[in-house]
Amino acid sequence: MTTVWPWLSIIGLGAFHGINPAMGWLFAVALGLHRQSRRIVWLSLAPIAVGHAASAALTLAVVVTFGAVLEPHHFRLVAALLILSVAAYGAFCGHRHRVRVGMRAGMAGLGLWSFLMATSHGAGLMLVPAVLSLCVVDRAGDLAVAGSLPVALAAVAVHGAAMLAVVAAMAIAVFEWLGLAALRSAWINFDHLWTVALSATGIVLLVQ
Repeated sequence: MTTVWPWLSIIGLGAFHGINPAMGWLFAVALGLHRQSRRIVWLSLAPIAVGHAASAALTLAVVVTFGAVLEPHHFRLVAALLILSVAAYGAFCGHRHRVRVGMRAGMAGLGLWSFLMATSHGAGLMLVPAVLSLCVVDRAGDLAVAGSLPVALAAVAVHGAAMLAVVAAMAIAVFEWLGLAALRSAWINFDHLWTVALSATGIVLLVQ
């Protein structure tokens, strides 16, 4: 069961990222409505998922690489402080500095936007505690890059699949049935939830 919980948390974070409109489904809906095309909504999902996964993969690759050369306790402290810093920035700035993409964006532009948005929000950082718990190779808490990178990439794939499934469900539900008007009465401030989730991730690393 100790190896099941990290994977469940990775899947759960994928669902959480997917339901957050800042991660892409709201843009896919807006793009589809602007061009009056259901096909555009479906096509938009691919670059959104690829951009998000690329950001998470890059983050985890850097984390695993540094984790293999730093003393485990110091590494966890640095990683936790980095995550908490991103959370603090989000709390005080409210994610105001967003990447702006217009309705004329192509698939490549949408993928780049997704990558930058996920990176600026620290989406990949949320996966760090779960991935590190899967990548520890001895009782001292050391990491081995050769063995850890495949695990990290598998985590990105599982996380990305969960995120894509939820993004697709949200985008199609809003585009086909709910409409953007319904969101005005049922809107949730995901900026606050995101900041809380990042803070919890940093605290988990501190006490792990």
